[in-house]
Amino acid sequence: MISTDERTLAPKKAIMEWARQPMDAVPFHQPVLLEEALEGLAVRPGGRYVDCTTGEGGHTEGILERCLPGGHVLALDADSAAVDAAQRRLNSYQPHFTLVHGSYAQLGDIIASHQFGSADGILFDLGLSSLQLEASGRGFSFRRNEPLDMRFDTRGGPTAADIVNSYHQEELARLLRTYGEEPRARSIARAIVQRRPFDTAAQLAEVVTRVAKPSRGGIHPATRTFQALRIAVNNELDNLQTGLEQAIPLLKPGGRLVVISYHSLEDRIVKGAFRRESKGCICPPEVPQCVCDHVAQLRIITRKVITPSANERVRNPRSRSARMRVAEHLQGITQ
Repeated sequence: MISTDERTLAPKKAIMEWARQPMDAVPFHQPVLLEEALEGLAVRPGGRYVDCTTGEGGHTEGILERCLPGGHVLALDADSAAVDAAQRRLNSYQPHFTLVHGSYAQLGDIIASHQFGSADGILFDLGLSSLQLEASGRGFSFRRNEPLDMRFDTRGGPTAADIVNSYHQEELARLLRTYGEEPRARSIARAIVQRRPFDTAAQLAEVVTRVAKPSRGGIHPATRTFQALRIAVNNELDNLQTGLEQAIPLLKPGGRLVVISYHSLEDRIVKGAFRRESKGCICPPEVPQCVCDHVAQLRIITRKVITPSANERVRNPRSRSARMRVAEHLQGITQ
């Protein structure tokens, strides 16, 4: 069993070891679809942009390089370790960026508190970073013997261990089926309940691997289970819906909204939001006359999702599931 002190200190120790490396030795996360995202945002000198998921600062750095001189980037992340890593990477760009430890679910409040005004472009990259997978000490990877935490923001809230050790079997099965789209959810939930308590990611992965079958394409049997737990711990789908709703009216007329997602649940939310906000009337078909007074706010730029090139998938295998959508604001705030 891992003690409470060990569970608390392990993530901090891992991140400190990562941060102590020389700058040129730190294996910074390679941003996915970087050129495509910059083109989607239509980044220009003097523009003002928001990176809602700065991670280790890869996309943020690309935006800064193109929006200077005169531009500014507001970058935020719910993970304090990611904010620290981005600060190291982007230090030479001071004072042209603002880094904030916060969630895009509070995007409106963050924009207002920093008096940022309206934006020429807003980016969401919903994937995990190398720091989170390889050096956070929070059990995001099923290949590491780390405390089973999975929180982006460690200031509060239940951990993945809290969920697997306390949920009823049916609750676990429903979570795995809903958030992980796991076909063997009932069998995995039964095995978890029989073998718990769990302290580490490696312990959980071992049990799941015995029950789940490898997916086509060589995906690890524990992938869907870990995805489901991470989504539940961080309330990712609700936060994404909230973040998109707040982002749209914060764009200038002609401002771009770019979202990179990594699984069908995320992409479904993004696609639905883009479709809904690109229409006028959204009344149900059975209503004979419009009563909603809904006004279209977006023009969809990408009718089909943009995916990484074959070269990028070879260079960065983690990019293989990425899907990017782009929309342009029709009205927005003028300041």
